[in-house]
Amino acid sequence: MIRVFAPAKINLALHVTGQRADGYHLLDMLVGFADVGDLVTVAPSDRPSLILTGPEAQALSDGPNIITKITDAFATSPLTITLQKNLPIASGIGGGSTDAAATYRAIGAGQDDSARLLEIGADVPMCVTCQPARVRGIGQDILPLQLAELPVVLVNPRVQVATPAVFKSLTRRDNPPLGDLPPDLGNPASLIEYLSAQRNDLQLPAIAFAPVIATALSEIAQTGAKLARMSGSGATCFGIYASAAQAQSAARDLAQLYPDWWVRAATLNGPLDIAPQVIRATT
Repeated sequence: MIRVFAPAKINLALHVTGQRADGYHLLDMLVGFADVGDLVTVAPSDRPSLILTGPEAQALSDGPNIITKITDAFATSPLTITLQKNLPIASGIGGGSTDAAATYRAIGAGQDDSARLLEIGADVPMCVTCQPARVRGIGQDILPLQLAELPVVLVNPRVQVATPAVFKSLTRRDNPPLGDLPPDLGNPASLIEYLSAQRNDLQLPAIAFAPVIATALSEIAQTGAKLARMSGSGATCFGIYASAAQAQSAARDLAQLYPDWWVRAATLNGPLDIAPQVIRATT
């Protein structure tokens, strides 16, 4: 069996800069990856199957999904895929895309598949490498970056926000792109200062659909976060802290105040072990 870690993808900033004639929105994003995520295990099998486990598995269907699209496109023999789902679904942190990318890494497919992966999901190519990056266009223009490690808290208030509906409700689609990248984004204070001057253009439309997102952002800010923002199209929000101890303390406080919310302390932009690992089957 091969097991691969699928880290959460966090949109530190997301600017909607245009829309193509085919309906796809053009984005300019700063993306990082956290040390919390799902686990994908791949094993040879007589027939293809998908097994769902983990605390968030009950929200998923075992029918065709983005993982089975990867196996249909790249697997050369039947596989059993086991997904340990730890990340909430439809939450703006790339759960489906990072699972698909982990499956792709586990299969050990080719190295020039970006175009095919982009067709499966716009976020999948960036999730294959799990490197901090500036991502533009519809997800095909990826510039890897060295970003400072940031202690964060991830908060999902247990609402699902439909991404198409959020994009459809945008009142403006030709917003300014990210500001010029400074040379010192490897410094935490400089990175936070830069991020504070950027936006998530989907945040206000998402709050209109789910006002609890504003509550989550307010609660994060009150725990001493340097910056509180929504990731992607929501509803997961993040707070950036001065230290890991402060992030862990904030996560404990938020989990106590809102026991029904999904709350995790994490490190963003740190080293991640995403390489496929051989796991011996137990009997």
